[in-house]
Amino acid sequence: MPSPLHAVAPVETEAGEGPERVRMRRPSQVRAKSRGGVGLYERMGGAVALRRLVRRFSELMATLPEAEAARVVLHVAPADLGPKLYEFLSGWLGGPELYTKRHGAPKLKRRHFLVPIGPAQRDAWLLCFRMAATETVTDAAVVEELLPQIESLAHYLAARD
Repeated sequence: MPSPLHAVAPVETEAGEGPERVRMRRPSQVRAKSRGGVGLYERMGGAVALRRLVRRFSELMATLPEAEAARVVLHVAPADLGPKLYEFLSGWLGGPELYTKRHGAPKLKRRHFLVPIGPAQRDAWLLCFRMAATETVTDAAVVEELLPQIESLAHYLAARD
């Protein structure tokens, strides 16, 4: 049985549908959740804070020895990941839908399918993201809400578990 990190998110059913008809959505199709009705994008500090997070993530991906497993499977330089990651996270966290406007629907599983992402690559990527979030996001509650959702996405995208 998959862990909660691997679960897909339930979608509300239409009137007349029973519980057996509940449709499920992939983690990549659901925006990050935030408590209190204010999105994580705004709570973390908007564009400036997100750019700082993505910049630090890119630096760690490029330099951290523990990130080597993730670096070797990349089709681009770690520094080139930043713009698309920023655009995706902006919309996913509740900010402007930059990625969708420029590139269309994210289709994360399809875009990552050919990248050999196994547990080592996933964990290396997550290490960099956790470190970047912890170092750059000043509100610990935002980090606490953000990380499990990022982990869910990373587990979902790992094509070779």
